[in-house]
Amino acid sequence: MLAWLGRLLDNGTPKSSVSLYFGLFKTIMNAAVIDKVIPDNPCNGVKLAQILRGLSRVPKWVPTDDQVLKLVDVVPRRFRAAIWLGAKEGLRLGEVLGMEDGPRCANYDRGELHVIQQLRHSPQHYGGFYLSTPKSGSTGTVDLDAVVAEELAAHLTEVGPVEFELPDITTGERLTRPAVVLFTSSRGKLLTDTYWSELWAGWREAAGWPKEGTFHSLRHFFATTLMSNGVEPQEVQKALRHANLRITLETYVHWMPKKDRSRGLVGGLLRSADSTRRESRAHQDPS
Repeated sequence: MLAWLGRLLDNGTPKSSVSLYFGLFKTIMNAAVIDKVIPDNPCNGVKLAQILRGLSRVPKWVPTDDQVLKLVDVVPRRFRAAIWLGAKEGLRLGEVLGMEDGPRCANYDRGELHVIQQLRHSPQHYGGFYLSTPKSGSTGTVDLDAVVAEELAAHLTEVGPVEFELPDITTGERLTRPAVVLFTSSRGKLLTDTYWSELWAGWREAAGWPKEGTFHSLRHFFATTLMSNGVEPQEVQKALRHANLRITLETYVHWMPKKDRSRGLVGGLLRSADSTRRESRAHQDPS
């Protein structure tokens, strides 16, 4: 049943059509059960809504190690550390653009990265650029990868941050404060989504990435690399700062390593235990 649903979705069948087909098939199977053609309806227990929701989270495309390195090769020095923050720390674009110099965001001595804000741009709110909490409030402290730490240090030396006066609503109240932002344009300006998209389109093409390849693909690369290398899902959830484990599993469960289970393992254990129990009884029997 699940294989059939998977094939439909892999072939590009719209979810509305999948729901229709599943409903019709379930009705037919119910009739077959009533007519005693089959003992049970195979559709029972299949929660289609959950399956469709979970599959909607699954990344459409995830880059390989080589594809990430090709992207790094074509991105200018000014933005290279940003790529590593996505690929090696799993940060979203807004979180990267909101990174500041100093211990507020990175503690090099303790090897910690504090993901507490993102840079947003909206002419209708706060006059343009402002700092807010990450998506879904997914703040958190994660390990600062050694390679990322080196790249950030090189960025500070070779490019340097730029200070701006920015509205900050991360505490729930608006205040305006100096923010020493790491990533800016070649003219030292803050980056809008539109400007970043223009830059990204050129890098993506130069690296040979498909159109599905976005900055968020680097976050998918980070997560799937952890998952496929046996990192516990709870640890992946913590690294991604997901609100709950369900989101992590629905998105990346396909990358969990398949653990082999010996055939007949449970039966063998029970048989061994039964044999041991019989021997014990035999020794206790005085006859």
